[in-house]
Amino acid sequence: MTLAELLIIAVGVSMDAFAVSICKGLSVCRLRPSHVLSTGLWFGGFQALMPLVGYYLGYSFADFVTSVDHWIAFLLLGIIGGNMLKESFHKDDCHCDLEPDFSFRTMLGLAVATSIDALVVGVTLAFAGANIWLAAAIIGVVTFALSFLGLYLGRVIGSKFGSKAGVLGGLVLIAIGIKTLIEHLME
Repeated sequence: MTLAELLIIAVGVSMDAFAVSICKGLSVCRLRPSHVLSTGLWFGGFQALMPLVGYYLGYSFADFVTSVDHWIAFLLLGIIGGNMLKESFHKDDCHCDLEPDFSFRTMLGLAVATSIDALVVGVTLAFAGANIWLAAAIIGVVTFALSFLGLYLGRVIGSKFGSKAGVLGGLVLIAIGIKTLIEHLME
């Protein structure tokens, strides 16, 4: 597998993390290095870890994960998106959190929800004879970079649109969960 192919795969599996990073950025008043590191490490770390797990667990486990991954992503993104919607309606005039939620529980849920498909990619990479360590590193680095970009874009959008951005972010997370569920149910 070529480097260009690995980069395309990395960008593809990073898109959910990118979209969720935009949503996280919508609620941040001031983007801090700790936000970037937290988001990048959670999302990039899980996106790098899951292909490794998929690669080494093999095809039989991937069948099980594929049968439930859409439900897991749907539930996690729906709960977190619903929470975001609820918070956006309860805020005063400020569109952002003075203390944005980058807690262990929230970030773990988002990281798992956005990286389940990377597990199946790991199985695919095993059959393609790819260097899994190189692939995982590229996926992790690309996801980290796109998470930073997503946080920044979300912050810019949030500063322009105020509390409406929180509503949009929550709706986007819920929509990603619904899209994931529908795509898998239609297969």
